Amino acid sequence: MGLGSHSGVRRVREALEERGFEPEILELEQTARSAAEAADALGVRVEQIVKSLVFRGRRTGRPVLVLAGGSNRVDENRVSHLLSEPVGMADAAYVREKTGFSIGGVPPVGHVEQLTTFVDQDLLLESEVWAAAGHTHAVFGLKPADLMRITDGQVVALK
Repeated sequence: MGLGSHSGVRRVREALEERGFEPEILELEQTARSAAEAADALGVRVEQIVKSLVFRGRRTGRPVLVLAGGSNRVDENRVSHLLSEPVGMADAAYVREKTGFSIGGVPPVGHVEQLTTFVDQDLLLESEVWAAAGHTHAVFGLKPADLMRITDGQVVALK
């Protein structure tokens, strides 16, 4: 496929390198749009997959990125409480506008706008996690401590 030259993958690589992290971005033959698909393609447990969910503040329109463990359901009320305003799941157009990426390929970094970021505390239990790299067929692995460092996210309980 040659995703190394894809604009989204390139943007993710550049954002990671700016943060002093040089990942190996893997190109998958099958799609990694869902945590289950990504885990299957990589041969890892679904808990090791970083789900990138984008929410929208209902009053302010503020974008919020939630990086959740692949097997966890995110409690929208919990995210609302953390943000101090009601939130809703963002639609595809809003996700693309605020992140620059399509749903299914939203990475933890490289977004068009600065997003408030919450990181699921369950991801910190893993020795290695895998995140989208700007395309539905591209991922990269990293330690949870590196995920925290590159995102400057707030660790929270999401379920």
